[in-house]
Parts: sequence; C-alpha cells; structure tokens
Amino acid sequence: MSKDFNKFLDSFSQTNVKLSDFTDFDKVRTNVKKIELQLNQLNYLLGQSDIEQAIYDVYQANPKCFEVLEVLIAVRSKDKKRVLTEDNKVVEISSYLSSVDGIIEFIRQTGLEQVFRDRNIKNLVDYVFGVEVGLDSNSRKNRGGSNMSAVITSIFDKENIFYKKEVKSTLFSDIQSLGADKKHFDFVVKTKKKTYLIEVNYYNGGGSKLNETARSFTELADKINQYSNYEFVWITDGQGWYTAKNKLEEAYYAIPSVYSLATLIDFIQQVKQEGIITSW
Repeated sequence: MSKDFNKFLDSFSQTNVKLSDFTDFDKVRTNVKKIELQLNQLNYLLGQSDIEQAIYDVYQANPKCFEVLEVLIAVRSKDKKRVLTEDNKVVEISSYLSSVDGIIEFIRQTGLEQVFRDRNIKNLVDYVFGVEVGLDSNSRKNRGGSNMSAVITSIFDKENIFYKKEVKSTLFSDIQSLGADKKHFDFVVKTKKKTYLIEVNYYNGGGSKLNETARSFTELADKINQYSNYEFVWITDGQGWYTAKNKLEEAYYAIPSVYSLATLIDFIQQVKQEGIITSW
C-alpha cells in the first residue's frame, strides 16, 4: 500500500488534553504546605508602612523564612536563575537572600515593596497557591506523552494485543547495531513473524524537539530494521507536528511503520494476522 503523508497528517487528533491535565492540585497543595510556615511569618510584612524595619524585625526572629521569597516572583530556587544587578554584574537570584540588606534590595527591585505596603496581597499562603498553579502549567507539555501511553495501552487492551511496556533494549542483545545505546521501548509486541519495538509520543505544541525526535527515530529505525525479525514502530500524533511537518514527512517515508491514533488500526490488524505471541 502506497503512503500518503498528507492523508496521514490530516488524521491527527486536535488534542489529547483532558480537564484533569491542566493543574495537578495535589502537587500544588504539597508545594505550598512545604513553605506554609515561612509564608505565614512573612505575612507580617503586608500592610507595613516601614517595610525596611519590618524586614529587620522578621529577619531577627527567623532569617530562614526569607528563603521562600523567590516563589513570590514565580521562580523556583532549584532553577538557580541569574539576573543583572544594578551595576551590571551577573548573580544568582538566591544571592540576594543571604543577608538582610540583600533581602531589602530584592523586595525593592522586584516591586514587592509596594505590593506589600499597599496590601495588594491579603495572604501570602493563598497568593503562593495561585503562583504554584501557574508554575504547574509548565508541566502540562510532559503530560501529553504520558496521556498518549495511556491511550495506546487502552487500545491494545481493548483489541486483546499482548504487549510489554518500558522494555529495556538490552533484552534484545542480538540487535548489535544499537551498540552501546541503551534505551527503554515504550511498548513491545511479538508475533510469530517479528518483534515490534514501539515508541509513542504526542505533541500538542511545536518546538525544536520535534525535529530532533523525527531525526533520531529515523536513525533508530535504520538500526533496528536491518534485522528481518525486528521492526521499529513509531506511533505519534498531535497538532504540534504542523510546525515541523517537513521533518515529519521525511521520517514518514523513511520509516516503514509510522502510525497515528487514527491509523493504528492498520498495525493492529497486521499483528493479529501474523499471530501474537502471548508468552515471552
């Protein structure tokens, strides 16, 4: 059967995001709980006319409570973000929090001083809850891949396709072309004819990663498909591919077995005809 890339691309679904994917509230609650005591101590600063004196008072009582200041400007301390000082030196944001004078400078330069004085924030615990919701949005892109894996699992189960998940490449030592490369295949399906090593992903948004994925999977397919008893299968989907469709088209014609969610039925019918091995 001849391949038609445009038809393949048109088969892509509009999204795989569910309402439950937007915010992981359990994670948000956990993150807030970790620093709730410190935030409550910093609540003393809200509404103070003399912010500098208030900072000195809180610092004297507990200097460690200021360690959470970065999250108030939607920055995680573990990210070790750098900024320019007023005299154009590059420093980590956290360096401001090592002294009371640095803390005062941090609060002034970020604009928090006015926010605190005017009491634009009523309670820092509630405020940080909202900040954490926003920061969690950065994790949404990673949920697309896990959602795709769950969808494929559901389809295979429904179609009675025996498979294994997260299978180490070292299990297939006869594929010597992989060399020292070690990876986990998302799914493996065995039939009386072949062993299918399957990777799945889903892209709601674009980016340079898509081009790299298409390139690396093309190379991986070449390494695996030179063995007649193995075949690389790529199941991918998502509107993000429209931003990298040229590279996807190259991969689509270079890799014999590329499927979307809509065309996956072709692979399912094929392995059923070949006879699925259910014990290995």
